[in-house]
Amino acid sequence: MAGLITAPSPFQPSLAMLSYRHAFHAGNHADVLKHLILVSLLRYLAQKDKPYWFIDTHAGAGAYGLDAGYASQNAEHEAGIARLWHQTDLPPALADYVGLIRALNPSGNLTLYPGSPYLAAKLVREQDRMRLFELHPTDVDLLGKTFPDSGGKIIVTRGDGFAGLKSLLPPPSRRALVLIDPSYEDKADYQHVFQALTDSLERFATGIYAIWYPRLQRQEAQRLSERFERLKGVEWIDVTLSVSPPSRDGFGMHGSGMFIVNPPWKLAETLRECLPYLAKTLGVEGGGSFTLVESGDETGSARAPMRAAARTPLRPRVRR
Repeated sequence: MAGLITAPSPFQPSLAMLSYRHAFHAGNHADVLKHLILVSLLRYLAQKDKPYWFIDTHAGAGAYGLDAGYASQNAEHEAGIARLWHQTDLPPALADYVGLIRALNPSGNLTLYPGSPYLAAKLVREQDRMRLFELHPTDVDLLGKTFPDSGGKIIVTRGDGFAGLKSLLPPPSRRALVLIDPSYEDKADYQHVFQALTDSLERFATGIYAIWYPRLQRQEAQRLSERFERLKGVEWIDVTLSVSPPSRDGFGMHGSGMFIVNPPWKLAETLRECLPYLAKTLGVEGGGSFTLVESGDETGSARAPMRAAARTPLRPRVRR
C-alpha cells in the first residue's frame, strides 16, 4: 500500500494493545472533547503560512461507520456526537467541529464519524505534513487505504508511535502538533505517555502536545494528570469533561481529559465557552461536569468540578 510503511517496535505489543478497536467507541463523549480541541489547535496552526507537522501516535482506522459493525454494537456515539447533531445554538468552536462531521455525512444522517487523522487531513494545507502511527494490523491497513500515496505529505506507519515520535522531533519546519492518545488498555501506557511527553519536550520544547487520557477510578489514571501538572518550565492547560459521577462499583469511564502543552493563548477562552455546553448536553441526568486548570494557577479552585450552569471566570493571559 503506497504511503504505508512498517517500523520495528522496541517492545512486544501486548494482547490488550492488539485487541483494542476504537470503532467500538467512535463518536462518544471522549471523542467529542478530543476532536473539539484537535480542530481548534489545527485552526490555530494554520493562521501562519509557515508549514507544520501533525503527528498522531495512535491513529486508529481513520474513519468509522456508525450504523453497522463495531460502532453499532455499543452505539456510544448516541451519547456523544449525536446529541450535538441537530443543535442550532452551538458555541462557534463546537459549530466548527460539528460542521466537519456534517460534511462527512452529506445526506444529513449521522452514519460516519472521522478519526483524528481524517479530521486533520481536512485541515492541513499543501505545505503541511502528517505522520500517522498505528499498531493494530487491521486498523493500519484501513488507515493506509484511507490515505493512499500522497507524495510524502501523509505517511502511515505500522509501528509503535511512542518510539516513532522520537525520530520525528524536531520536525524540519520547527512547528508541530503531536497528538498522543493510546487506549490505556495496557496499564504501562500511563508511564509510556508521561515518558513520551518528557522526552519529546527535551527534543522539541516549543511543539504543541495534546495528550488524551481517560477518567477512571484506576489509580494510574488519577495520578497521570497530577504528574503532568508538576511539569516545570512549560505552559499547559489540563481540561476534563465528565458525563456522570464515578460509578459506585468503581468500574467504567465516566469522562476524559486533555492535557495540552504550549497551548494557543486563546484556547482556554474557547474551552470556557464550550465546556459548560458540553457538560449540559452530554451529561447523564444532569451529572455532567468539567474542570479547566492552567499552569500558574496557584489557587487550585479550578480543579473542583463545575456543573453545566457554571462558568469559569475569563482571565487575561499574557501572550508570549
